[in-house]
Amino acid sequence: MKKVISIMAVAVFLFAGVVNAQEKTPAKKEAAKTEKKEAKEAKKEAKAEKKEAKKAEMKK
Repeated sequence: MKKVISIMAVAVFLFAGVVNAQEKTPAKKEAAKTEKKEAKEAKKEAKAEKKEAKKAEMKK
């Protein structure tokens, strides 16, 4: 009986490790996607500001 319980405990432990490993991966990908989007938006804003500054300079 003790042997059966110990085998089941080991199986549950291994299964829990596999499930946890699968859950963490999408969170990392989502964070990376968010960072990329923010970087793109910041780059676009900087480019737009640079264009506006250049237009203002040309008008002078």
